[in-house]
Amino acid sequence: MFQSIGEIVLLGWTTLTSLPHAWRQRRKVADQLFEIGNASLFMACLLSLFIGGVLALQSGPRLAERGISGLLGGLVGLSMAEELAPVMMSILIAGRIGSAMAAEIGSMRVYQEIDALRTMSINPVHYLVLPRVVAITLGLPTLVVFSMVVGWTGGVLVAVTNQDIGITAADYFNNLRMSVEGFDVAKGLIKSVAFAIVVGLVSCHQGLQTIGGPRGIGRSVTKAVVNSIVLILILDYGLTRFLLLFDR
Repeated sequence: MFQSIGEIVLLGWTTLTSLPHAWRQRRKVADQLFEIGNASLFMACLLSLFIGGVLALQSGPRLAERGISGLLGGLVGLSMAEELAPVMMSILIAGRIGSAMAAEIGSMRVYQEIDALRTMSINPVHYLVLPRVVAITLGLPTLVVFSMVVGWTGGVLVAVTNQDIGITAADYFNNLRMSVEGFDVAKGLIKSVAFAIVVGLVSCHQGLQTIGGPRGIGRSVTKAVVNSIVLILILDYGLTRFLLLFDR
């Protein structure tokens, strides 16, 4: 475990120092951005719509029983902005994009294409890791913003159609606007950037460490997704504790 953590840290440092080469890989960055953003947008919107709807469905009637159903907009807004949107979108991207990164790089490792790159004096980190990490770091926060908006929309759709809640769309959005501040949205974006870096580095690292043929590729994909999700949840707790210091 400690060896893997050390290798990931070293890979991250090497990727960071190679950022000046990112412009040369702009075509690859654009291709990866398409996969992360456009190709994942429908799934992200569908997931976010139902997350917001379930939040309103579970919380709305209980708030209404206590005569504070007008606070539903703020509850859904803060939950989506600070926690659910960045975490759920990161898990979605880890499963969809992280697994693809690990499989693609793992296949290149197994079939000795990475050795061929080194033979041609092409740095595998510059050519394979850098564009993927840059693309996921740019794409995931954008996807999180879409998730927030769609989640808020799902909440208001349930709120205005459920008679047990009994609030209007104007009440919902007024409370949301008063409760959700710019820093609350910034918290979600800060988390999403950190999660994106983790997913990109862990997935690329597992791909580069692949051995053993097709079965090894399958193991690398599984490790990439599982390790990414575990690290996302651990990092989420740490970042939440850290960001709460700025609320005081």
